[in-house]
Amino acid sequence: MDLHSHVLPGIDDGADSFDDSVEIARAAERDGISVLAATPHVRTDYPTRSAIMCLLVEDVRERLRTEGVGVDVRPGGEVALDMIPELGLDVLRHFCLAGNPRCLLVETPYCGWPLWIGVTFFDLRLGGMTPVLAHPERNSLIQEDPERLRPLVDGGTLVQLTASSLDGRAGRRAAQTAHRLLDRELAHLVASDAHRPTVRKVGMAAALDALDDVDLACWLGRDLPAAIAHERRLPDRPARRSRRRLLRSGRI
Repeated sequence: MDLHSHVLPGIDDGADSFDDSVEIARAAERDGISVLAATPHVRTDYPTRSAIMCLLVEDVRERLRTEGVGVDVRPGGEVALDMIPELGLDVLRHFCLAGNPRCLLVETPYCGWPLWIGVTFFDLRLGGMTPVLAHPERNSLIQEDPERLRPLVDGGTLVQLTASSLDGRAGRRAAQTAHRLLDRELAHLVASDAHRPTVRKVGMAAALDALDDVDLACWLGRDLPAAIAHERRLPDRPARRSRRRLLRSGRI
């Protein structure tokens, strides 16, 4: 399952057209993905409205049915941190991840680390929503000190890594930080953050294969995302095992 993509056309910096949406979904299907969360940016430069997001999800679903692409596209949003207090809980629930009203994907700032992030996430938790923090391995301060995430994770935040960070496509520092977060048990799931058919491709299976740990790869790419998508109890993290190649059995 892939719970972070910009598959909806013309709404942010992701797919430009329905043809792009179809190609992103086809790439996901070839990669073994069964569920793809549409998570357009929700921030000042892309002030996505939930009603438009939902309409586009239905349009993309219909186009995929017509094209014979067997991927279940779910609603969602990638909400900027500073938009959370402005939008409020009632609006934010429309952007919940894969339609799960108890999880919200939040975009990590690319630079800086706001002192009020802990308070904002605490307020989300009080409102019944678990923050899922997207791609913190790209943040320069997290790269310097991954333990900055510890208080958030201890407080219940889930951390989502980008597939291209795991296998080095996003650069050396992002890759090093992603693996440090995994080693410190500060990361919980992997997603593609796919924007275009040829830019930031889905690449989930290859990224998980790079872990050389079957149980951890299945937990990050299938088990925990599936629990979010199906509103089930989150599975426990598997013990880290000896490194071996990922056996690609079943769909993620």
